[in-house]
Amino acid sequence: TGVVPFVALLLLQRRPVAGRALLVTGSGCPGHGLCRSNVQEQTRRQVALLNATAQDLFSLYLKCQGEPFNSEADKLCNPSGVVFPPFRVNRTSERKEVMVAMYQLFAFLNASLGNITRDQEELNPTAKELLDRLHNTTKTTRGLISNLTCLLCKNYNIFQVDVSYGESSKGKGTFRKKQQGCQVLRKYVQVIAQAARVLLPHLSP
Repeated sequence: TGVVPFVALLLLQRRPVAGRALLVTGSGCPGHGLCRSNVQEQTRRQVALLNATAQDLFSLYLKCQGEPFNSEADKLCNPSGVVFPPFRVNRTSERKEVMVAMYQLFAFLNASLGNITRDQEELNPTAKELLDRLHNTTKTTRGLISNLTCLLCKNYNIFQVDVSYGESSKGKGTFRKKQQGCQVLRKYVQVIAQAARVLLPHLSP
């Protein structure tokens, strides 16, 4: 446990760790200069995009892993053992609680995507479409984290958030790396759909 600089979240964390993300440097928020004028609309679009593309990313991932993942996806990719950050907010929750929960979720997801991308670059270096999708999803997630940072600072003067990162696959065998990736991505499909349902009404014009 400790203070994790915000810039570290934008790098690809690849080891399990819990800590406190320092969203901005200094002792507080720097003011409205951190935000773009359309930050709320941009955040809404990013969440909608991640939700719309999650299932396709999971399907493409499975296709590229080969057997037995294609024929036994329900068994091998069961996400029951994957622990995402607890997501206890709903549409009636305070907007501040929703924003903090979203930050924790996408910080975790950003780290998990980095782990999966590293493994796929090693295991499937010629799977260009998959690698492009993973990189694009990571890019969108990083942009979303940046926008959530802005909204938390600007609206609530929050500049530290407790965060956790998932289990690293580093040092594991090929099969386990592939399985961990498919478990995380299947869980992601479920969680991003829930996140979109909760967050989007809070970001409506």
